[in-house]
Amino acid sequence: MITGKHWTTDTPGYDEERLGFQRREPHRPAHIVGATTPEDVQRAVRYAGEHGLTIAVKASGHGHGTPLDGGLLITTTRLNRVTVDAQNRTAWVQAGATWQQVIEASAPHGLAPLSGSFPGVTAVPYTLGGGLGLMARRYGFATDHVRRIEVVTLDGELRKAEDDPDLFWALRGGGGNFGIVTAMEIDLFPVPILHGGSLYYDLATTPGVLQAWRDWTRTVPDSVTSAVAVLPFPNIKQIPAALRGKYIAQIQLSIIPDGLDAPALVSNLRGALGEPLVDTVGDLPFSESGRIFDEPGRPDAFSSRNALLSDLDPEALASIPKLAGPGAAVMCVVGIRHLGGALSQKPAVENAIGHRDAQYSLTVLSPGEDDLRAVHDEILAPWSKDAIGRSLNFSMGPLTDDELRYAFEPADHDRLRWLRGVYDPHGLLQANHPIN
Repeated sequence: MITGKHWTTDTPGYDEERLGFQRREPHRPAHIVGATTPEDVQRAVRYAGEHGLTIAVKASGHGHGTPLDGGLLITTTRLNRVTVDAQNRTAWVQAGATWQQVIEASAPHGLAPLSGSFPGVTAVPYTLGGGLGLMARRYGFATDHVRRIEVVTLDGELRKAEDDPDLFWALRGGGGNFGIVTAMEIDLFPVPILHGGSLYYDLATTPGVLQAWRDWTRTVPDSVTSAVAVLPFPNIKQIPAALRGKYIAQIQLSIIPDGLDAPALVSNLRGALGEPLVDTVGDLPFSESGRIFDEPGRPDAFSSRNALLSDLDPEALASIPKLAGPGAAVMCVVGIRHLGGALSQKPAVENAIGHRDAQYSLTVLSPGEDDLRAVHDEILAPWSKDAIGRSLNFSMGPLTDDELRYAFEPADHDRLRWLRGVYDPHGLLQANHPIN
Protein backbone atom coordinates (compact mmCIF):
# COMPACT_ATOMS: atom_id res chain seq x y z
CA MET A 1 0.00 0.00 0.00
CA ILE A 2 1.20 3.53 -0.80
CA THR A 3 1.15 5.84 2.20
CA GLY A 4 1.88 9.56 2.43
CA LYS A 5 1.18 12.04 -0.35
CA HIS A 6 0.04 10.24 -3.49
CA TRP A 7 -1.06 11.46 -6.92
CA THR A 8 -2.42 9.72 -9.98
CA THR A 9 -3.01 11.32 -13.39
CA ASP A 10 -6.43 12.69 -12.40
CA THR A 11 -5.44 13.95 -8.92
CA PRO A 12 -5.38 17.76 -8.48
CA GLY A 13 -1.79 18.96 -8.35
CA TYR A 14 -0.46 16.10 -10.48
CA ASP A 15 1.19 18.37 -13.07
CA GLU A 16 2.75 20.64 -10.47
CA GLU A 17 4.24 17.62 -8.66
CA ARG A 18 5.68 15.87 -11.71
CA LEU A 19 7.32 18.92 -13.29
CA GLY A 20 10.80 20.10 -12.35
CA PHE A 21 13.22 22.82 -13.38
CA GLN A 22 13.98 21.06 -16.66
CA ARG A 23 10.73 21.09 -18.68
CA ARG A 24 11.91 19.20 -21.77
CA GLU A 25 10.16 15.80 -22.10
CA PRO A 26 8.86 15.75 -18.51
CA HIS A 27 7.89 12.64 -16.57
CA ARG A 28 4.34 11.30 -17.10
CA PRO A 29 4.00 8.74 -14.31
CA ALA A 30 0.93 6.72 -13.40
CA HIS A 31 1.66 7.29 -9.71
CA ILE A 32 3.59 9.94 -7.77
CA VAL A 33 4.67 9.56 -4.15
CA GLY A 34 5.77 12.72 -2.34
CA ALA A 35 8.19 11.27 0.22
CA THR A 36 8.50 12.97 3.61
CA THR A 37 10.50 10.19 5.32
CA PRO A 38 12.86 7.39 4.24
CA GLU A 39 10.06 4.98 5.16
CA ASP A 40 7.85 6.60 2.50
CA VAL A 41 10.55 5.78 -0.04
CA GLN A 42 10.75 2.20 1.20
CA ARG A 43 7.00 1.69 0.89
CA ALA A 44 6.94 3.22 -2.59
CA VAL A 45 9.79 0.98 -3.78
CA ARG A 46 8.11 -2.12 -2.38
CA TYR A 47 4.81 -1.17 -4.02
CA ALA A 48 6.57 -0.68 -7.37
CA GLY A 49 8.33 -4.01 -7.04
CA GLU A 50 5.10 -5.84 -6.24
CA HIS A 51 3.35 -4.30 -9.25
CA GLY A 52 6.24 -4.36 -11.73
CA LEU A 53 6.38 -0.55 -12.00
CA THR A 54 9.42 1.35 -13.23
CA ILE A 55 10.66 3.93 -10.68
CA ALA A 56 12.12 7.38 -11.26
CA VAL A 57 13.13 9.99 -8.70
CA LYS A 58 12.79 13.77 -8.90
CA ALA A 59 14.10 16.42 -6.54
CA SER A 60 14.40 19.89 -8.11
CA GLY A 61 14.52 18.33 -11.58
CA HIS A 62 17.58 20.22 -12.87
CA GLY A 63 19.31 17.08 -14.13
CA HIS A 64 16.21 15.46 -15.63
CA GLY A 65 17.17 13.28 -18.57
CA THR A 66 15.19 10.17 -19.48
CA PRO A 67 11.43 10.72 -19.03
CA LEU A 68 9.27 8.20 -17.18
CA ASP A 69 6.14 7.11 -19.07
CA GLY A 70 3.81 5.36 -16.62
CA GLY A 71 5.38 3.77 -13.58
CA LEU A 72 5.96 5.47 -10.24
CA LEU A 73 7.72 8.78 -9.61
CA ILE A 74 9.13 9.48 -6.14
CA THR A 75 9.56 13.18 -5.39
CA THR A 76 11.88 14.17 -2.55
CA THR A 77 11.39 17.94 -2.19
CA ARG A 78 9.68 17.46 1.21
CA LEU A 79 12.53 15.26 2.49
CA ASN A 80 14.82 18.25 2.95
CA ARG A 81 16.25 18.49 6.46
CA VAL A 82 19.86 19.75 6.86
CA THR A 83 21.79 19.25 10.10
CA VAL A 84 25.24 20.77 10.61
CA ASP A 85 27.89 19.37 12.97
CA ALA A 86 30.13 22.41 13.27
CA GLN A 87 32.72 20.68 15.46
CA ASN A 88 33.33 17.92 12.89
CA ARG A 89 32.70 20.23 9.91
CA THR A 90 30.04 18.00 8.39
CA ALA A 91 26.41 18.26 7.30
CA TRP A 92 23.70 15.59 7.12
CA VAL A 93 21.69 16.45 4.01
CA GLN A 94 18.42 14.80 3.07
CA ALA A 95 17.53 13.98 -0.52
CA GLY A 96 15.38 17.02 -1.31
CA ALA A 97 17.53 19.76 0.21
CA THR A 98 18.94 22.36 -2.19
CA TRP A 99 22.45 23.71 -1.94
CA GLN A 100 20.95 27.02 -0.81
CA GLN A 101 19.51 25.26 2.24
CA VAL A 102 22.88 23.64 2.99
CA ILE A 103 24.67 26.97 2.53
CA GLU A 104 22.28 28.78 4.88
CA ALA A 105 22.65 26.10 7.55
CA SER A 106 26.46 26.14 7.29
CA ALA A 107 27.11 29.89 7.05
CA PRO A 108 26.47 30.76 10.74
CA HIS A 109 29.37 28.44 11.61
CA GLY A 110 31.76 30.01 9.09
CA LEU A 111 31.55 26.87 6.96
CA ALA A 112 30.64 26.17 3.34
CA PRO A 113 29.80 23.09 1.24
CA LEU A 114 31.19 22.14 -2.16
CA SER A 115 28.09 23.56 -3.82
CA GLY A 116 27.68 24.40 -7.47
CA SER A 117 27.22 27.58 -9.44
CA PHE A 118 23.42 27.59 -8.99
CA PRO A 119 22.31 27.19 -5.34
CA GLY A 120 18.81 26.06 -6.34
CA VAL A 121 20.13 22.67 -7.50
CA THR A 122 19.40 19.75 -5.15
CA ALA A 123 22.54 18.68 -3.29
CA VAL A 124 22.19 14.88 -3.37
CA PRO A 125 21.75 14.21 -7.14
CA TYR A 126 24.36 16.87 -7.93
CA THR A 127 26.81 15.02 -5.69
CA LEU A 128 25.97 11.53 -6.97
CA GLY A 129 26.91 12.75 -10.46
CA GLY A 130 30.25 14.12 -9.26
CA GLY A 131 29.62 17.75 -8.39
CA LEU A 132 31.83 20.42 -9.97
CA GLY A 133 31.52 23.39 -7.65
CA LEU A 134 32.83 26.85 -6.87
CA MET A 135 35.83 25.52 -4.92
CA ALA A 136 36.49 22.50 -7.13
CA ARG A 137 40.14 23.14 -7.98
CA ARG A 138 40.98 23.56 -4.28
CA TYR A 139 38.97 20.66 -2.79
CA GLY A 140 37.95 18.39 -5.69
CA PHE A 141 34.59 16.92 -6.63
CA ALA A 142 31.73 17.13 -4.16
CA THR A 143 31.44 13.34 -4.21
CA ASP A 144 35.06 13.06 -3.05
CA HIS A 145 33.91 14.43 0.30
CA VAL A 146 30.90 12.22 1.03
CA ARG A 147 31.33 10.36 4.32
CA ARG A 148 28.09 8.41 4.60
CA ILE A 149 25.08 7.61 2.42
CA GLU A 150 21.64 6.39 3.46
CA VAL A 151 19.98 4.59 0.53
CA VAL A 152 16.88 2.53 -0.19
CA THR A 153 17.89 -0.32 -2.46
CA LEU A 154 15.50 -1.88 -4.94
CA ASP A 155 14.51 -4.62 -2.50
CA GLY A 156 12.95 -1.88 -0.35
CA GLU A 157 15.59 -2.03 2.38
CA LEU A 158 17.11 1.10 3.98
CA ARG A 159 20.88 0.64 4.06
CA LYS A 160 24.09 2.38 5.06
CA ALA A 161 25.98 2.39 1.77
CA GLU A 162 29.36 2.84 3.45
CA ASP A 163 28.97 -0.65 4.92
CA ASP A 164 29.04 -2.05 1.36
CA PRO A 165 32.22 -0.88 -0.44
CA ASP A 166 30.85 -1.71 -3.92
CA LEU A 167 27.63 0.22 -3.38
CA PHE A 168 29.40 3.17 -1.78
CA TRP A 169 31.86 3.33 -4.69
CA ALA A 170 29.14 3.14 -7.35
CA LEU A 171 26.81 5.75 -5.84
CA ARG A 172 29.60 8.33 -5.72
CA GLY A 173 29.95 9.22 -9.38
CA GLY A 174 27.67 6.60 -10.93
CA GLY A 175 24.53 8.68 -10.43
CA GLY A 176 21.11 7.36 -9.48
CA ASN A 177 21.49 3.87 -10.92
CA PHE A 178 21.88 1.77 -7.79
CA GLY A 179 19.21 2.86 -5.32
CA ILE A 180 17.34 5.86 -4.01
CA VAL A 181 19.52 7.97 -1.76
CA THR A 182 17.56 9.49 1.11
CA ALA A 183 20.44 11.36 2.81
CA MET A 184 24.19 11.85 2.83
CA GLU A 185 26.85 13.19 5.19
CA ILE A 186 29.31 15.58 3.56
CA ASP A 187 32.38 17.56 4.56
CA LEU A 188 32.15 21.32 5.07
CA PHE A 189 35.04 23.77 4.70
CA PRO A 190 36.08 26.91 6.60
CA VAL A 191 35.42 29.36 3.76
CA PRO A 192 33.09 32.14 4.91
CA ILE A 193 34.07 34.57 2.12
CA LEU A 194 34.93 34.30 -1.57
CA HIS A 195 36.43 36.87 -3.89
CA GLY A 196 34.32 36.45 -6.98
CA GLY A 197 31.86 37.64 -9.55
CA SER A 198 31.83 38.10 -13.32
CA LEU A 199 33.61 40.19 -15.94
CA TYR A 200 31.49 40.78 -19.05
CA TYR A 201 33.16 41.52 -22.40
CA ASP A 202 31.74 42.17 -25.86
CA LEU A 203 33.35 39.69 -28.25
CA ALA A 204 32.84 42.11 -31.12
CA THR A 205 35.20 44.65 -29.54
CA THR A 206 37.35 42.29 -27.43
CA PRO A 207 37.74 39.19 -29.60
CA GLY A 208 40.67 37.82 -27.60
CA VAL A 209 38.71 37.15 -24.41
CA LEU A 210 38.69 33.37 -24.63
CA GLN A 211 42.38 33.09 -25.45
CA ALA A 212 43.33 35.53 -22.68
CA TRP A 213 41.26 33.58 -20.13
CA ARG A 214 42.89 30.31 -21.29
CA ASP A 215 46.35 31.80 -20.84
CA TRP A 216 45.43 33.17 -17.41
CA THR A 217 44.14 29.79 -16.19
CA ARG A 218 47.60 28.36 -16.77
CA THR A 219 49.08 30.75 -14.21
CA VAL A 220 46.61 30.62 -11.30
CA PRO A 221 46.84 28.57 -8.08
CA ASP A 222 44.36 25.87 -7.10
CA SER A 223 42.40 28.31 -4.92
CA VAL A 224 41.10 29.87 -8.15
CA THR A 225 38.16 28.15 -9.84
CA SER A 226 36.86 29.91 -12.94
CA ALA A 227 34.77 29.52 -16.06
CA VAL A 228 33.61 31.46 -19.08
CA ALA A 229 30.16 31.49 -20.66
CA VAL A 230 29.68 32.75 -24.23
CA LEU A 231 26.17 33.74 -25.22
CA PRO A 232 24.09 36.31 -27.13
CA PHE A 233 22.12 38.68 -24.89
CA PRO A 234 18.70 39.76 -26.19
CA ASN A 235 18.00 43.44 -26.72
CA ILE A 236 15.31 43.75 -24.05
CA LYS A 237 14.88 46.08 -21.09
CA GLN A 238 15.31 43.28 -18.53
CA ILE A 239 19.00 43.05 -19.57
CA PRO A 240 21.52 45.64 -18.27
CA ALA A 241 21.86 48.35 -20.90
CA ALA A 242 25.59 47.70 -21.41
CA LEU A 243 24.92 44.09 -22.46
CA ARG A 244 21.77 44.39 -24.57
CA GLY A 245 21.95 42.90 -28.04
CA LYS A 246 25.61 41.91 -27.72
CA TYR A 247 27.53 38.65 -28.01
CA ILE A 248 29.07 38.39 -24.57
CA ALA A 249 31.86 36.44 -22.92
CA GLN A 250 31.13 36.26 -19.18
CA ILE A 251 34.23 35.30 -17.19
CA GLN A 252 33.07 33.78 -13.89
CA LEU A 253 35.53 33.88 -10.99
CA SER A 254 35.50 32.14 -7.62
CA ILE A 255 38.64 32.66 -5.52
CA ILE A 256 39.24 31.40 -1.99
CA PRO A 257 41.28 34.24 -0.42
CA ASP A 258 43.41 31.69 1.51
CA GLY A 259 46.29 34.18 1.95
CA LEU A 260 46.23 35.12 -1.74
CA ASP A 261 46.14 38.61 -3.16
CA ALA A 262 42.91 37.80 -5.00
CA PRO A 263 42.34 41.33 -6.37
CA ALA A 264 45.81 41.25 -7.92
CA LEU A 265 45.05 37.96 -9.69
CA VAL A 266 41.90 39.46 -11.19
CA SER A 267 43.76 42.65 -12.05
CA ASN A 268 46.18 40.62 -14.15
CA LEU A 269 43.25 39.29 -16.16
CA ARG A 270 41.70 42.74 -16.55
CA GLY A 271 45.09 44.06 -17.65
CA ALA A 272 45.17 41.60 -20.53
CA LEU A 273 41.64 42.50 -21.66
CA GLY A 274 40.89 46.07 -20.68
CA GLU A 275 37.88 47.28 -18.76
CA PRO A 276 34.80 45.05 -18.99
CA LEU A 277 31.32 46.25 -19.89
CA VAL A 278 30.12 45.08 -16.47
CA ASP A 279 32.27 44.08 -13.48
CA THR A 280 30.69 42.39 -10.45
CA VAL A 281 33.89 40.99 -8.89
CA GLY A 282 34.59 41.62 -5.21
CA ASP A 283 34.44 40.03 -1.78
CA LEU A 284 31.14 38.36 -0.97
CA PRO A 285 29.92 36.01 1.75
CA PHE A 286 29.65 32.40 0.64
CA SER A 287 25.93 32.64 1.38
CA GLU A 288 25.69 34.92 -1.69
CA SER A 289 27.83 32.71 -3.94
CA GLY A 290 24.99 32.32 -6.46
CA ARG A 291 25.78 35.88 -7.60
CA ILE A 292 29.05 34.72 -9.19
CA PHE A 293 27.56 32.89 -12.19
CA ASP A 294 24.23 34.73 -11.86
CA GLU A 295 22.37 31.99 -13.72
CA PRO A 296 18.66 32.28 -14.57
CA GLY A 297 16.33 30.71 -12.02
CA ARG A 298 13.23 30.22 -14.17
CA PRO A 299 12.21 26.66 -15.17
CA ASP A 300 12.63 26.04 -18.89
CA ALA A 301 13.11 23.34 -21.52
CA PHE A 302 16.72 22.92 -22.60
CA SER A 303 19.26 20.38 -23.81
CA SER A 304 23.04 20.20 -23.72
CA ARG A 305 26.09 18.22 -24.80
CA ASN A 306 29.42 18.10 -23.01
CA ALA A 307 33.06 17.23 -23.64
CA LEU A 308 35.92 16.90 -21.17
CA LEU A 309 39.11 18.26 -22.69
CA SER A 310 42.84 17.82 -22.19
CA ASP A 311 43.48 21.37 -23.46
CA LEU A 312 41.87 24.37 -25.13
CA ASP A 313 43.06 24.51 -28.71
CA PRO A 314 43.28 28.13 -29.98
CA GLU A 315 41.71 27.23 -33.34
CA ALA A 316 38.82 25.49 -31.60
CA LEU A 317 38.33 28.52 -29.34
CA ALA A 318 38.17 30.73 -32.44
CA SER A 319 35.42 28.50 -33.87
CA ILE A 320 32.95 29.28 -31.07
CA PRO A 321 31.69 32.65 -32.40
CA LYS A 322 31.50 31.21 -35.93
CA LEU A 323 29.52 28.06 -35.01
CA ALA A 324 27.62 29.13 -31.88
CA GLY A 325 27.38 32.90 -32.22
CA PRO A 326 24.41 35.10 -33.10
CA GLY A 327 24.31 33.60 -36.60
CA ALA A 328 23.69 30.06 -35.32
CA ALA A 329 20.42 28.33 -36.23
CA VAL A 330 19.39 28.23 -32.55
CA MET A 331 20.52 30.06 -29.44
CA CYS A 332 23.62 28.38 -28.02
CA VAL A 333 25.32 29.02 -24.70
CA VAL A 334 28.88 27.68 -24.61
CA GLY A 335 30.30 27.21 -21.12
CA ILE A 336 33.92 26.30 -20.41
CA ARG A 337 35.12 25.44 -16.90
CA HIS A 338 38.72 25.22 -15.73
CA LEU A 339 39.46 21.85 -14.09
CA GLY A 340 42.74 20.41 -12.77
CA GLY A 341 44.07 21.05 -9.29
CA ALA A 342 42.42 18.84 -6.66
CA LEU A 343 40.02 17.49 -9.30
CA SER A 344 42.97 15.55 -10.74
CA GLN A 345 43.80 13.85 -7.44
CA LYS A 346 42.44 10.52 -6.20
CA PRO A 347 40.17 10.88 -3.16
CA ALA A 348 40.85 9.19 0.17
CA VAL A 349 38.08 6.67 -0.60
CA GLU A 350 37.92 5.84 -4.30
CA ASN A 351 34.75 6.48 -6.29
CA ALA A 352 33.48 6.12 -9.85
CA ILE A 353 34.45 9.57 -11.16
CA GLY A 354 36.29 9.23 -14.47
CA HIS A 355 38.72 11.28 -16.53
CA ARG A 356 40.33 13.14 -13.63
CA ASP A 357 43.11 14.18 -16.00
CA ALA A 358 40.76 16.53 -17.90
CA GLN A 359 41.82 20.17 -17.72
CA TYR A 360 38.64 21.79 -19.02
CA SER A 361 34.94 21.01 -19.41
CA LEU A 362 33.02 22.41 -22.38
CA THR A 363 29.22 22.39 -22.57
CA VAL A 364 26.88 23.58 -25.32
CA LEU A 365 23.34 24.33 -24.10
CA SER A 366 20.25 25.53 -25.93
CA PRO A 367 16.70 26.27 -24.79
CA GLY A 368 13.72 24.61 -26.43
CA GLU A 369 12.02 21.27 -26.95
CA ASP A 370 13.75 20.33 -30.23
CA ASP A 371 16.35 17.60 -30.62
CA LEU A 372 19.50 19.67 -31.15
CA ARG A 373 22.14 16.95 -30.93
CA ALA A 374 23.28 17.52 -34.52
CA VAL A 375 23.70 21.28 -33.92
CA HIS A 376 25.59 20.72 -30.67
CA ASP A 377 27.80 18.01 -32.17
CA GLU A 378 28.82 20.39 -34.96
CA ILE A 379 29.91 22.94 -32.36
CA LEU A 380 31.83 20.25 -30.45
CA ALA A 381 33.49 18.80 -33.57
CA PRO A 382 36.55 21.16 -33.56
CA TRP A 383 37.38 19.86 -30.06
CA SER A 384 37.55 16.19 -31.03
CA LYS A 385 41.34 15.84 -30.85
CA ASP A 386 41.42 17.10 -27.25
CA ALA A 387 38.22 15.37 -26.05
CA ILE A 388 38.86 12.60 -23.50
CA GLY A 389 35.46 12.06 -21.89
CA ARG A 390 32.09 13.46 -20.89
CA SER A 391 30.48 14.87 -17.73
CA LEU A 392 27.02 13.44 -17.02
CA ASN A 393 26.00 16.38 -14.83
CA PHE A 394 26.41 18.69 -17.84
CA SER A 395 24.72 16.36 -20.36
CA MET A 396 21.04 17.27 -20.47
CA GLY A 397 19.10 14.85 -22.63
CA PRO A 398 19.36 11.17 -23.53
CA LEU A 399 22.73 9.57 -24.30
CA THR A 400 23.43 6.40 -26.22
CA ASP A 401 25.11 3.55 -24.35
CA ASP A 402 28.42 4.37 -26.06
CA GLU A 403 28.11 8.05 -25.17
CA LEU A 404 27.39 7.21 -21.54
CA ARG A 405 30.33 4.79 -21.41
CA TYR A 406 32.55 7.72 -22.44
CA ALA A 407 31.87 9.35 -19.05
CA PHE A 408 33.86 6.68 -17.20
CA GLU A 409 37.13 4.82 -17.35
CA PRO A 410 36.49 1.58 -19.33
CA ALA A 411 37.06 -0.78 -16.39
CA ASP A 412 34.90 1.40 -14.13
CA HIS A 413 32.04 1.35 -16.63
CA ASP A 414 32.19 -2.43 -16.80
CA ARG A 415 32.11 -2.57 -13.00
CA LEU A 416 29.16 -0.15 -12.88
CA ARG A 417 27.20 -2.24 -15.39
CA TRP A 418 27.80 -5.36 -13.32
CA LEU A 419 26.80 -3.63 -10.09
CA ARG A 420 23.64 -2.29 -11.73
CA GLY A 421 22.63 -5.91 -12.28
CA VAL A 422 23.46 -6.77 -8.67
CA TYR A 423 21.50 -3.93 -7.05
CA ASP A 424 18.66 -3.64 -9.58
CA PRO A 425 18.35 -7.12 -11.13
CA HIS A 426 14.83 -6.47 -12.46
CA GLY A 427 15.64 -3.06 -13.98
CA LEU A 428 13.08 -1.16 -11.89
CA LEU A 429 15.03 2.08 -11.47
CA GLN A 430 15.18 4.60 -14.31
CA ALA A 431 18.02 7.03 -13.67
CA ASN A 432 18.57 10.30 -15.53
CA HIS A 433 21.40 8.50 -17.36
CA PRO A 434 20.70 4.75 -17.15
CA ILE A 435 23.76 2.49 -17.12
CA ASN A 436 22.74 -0.60 -19.12
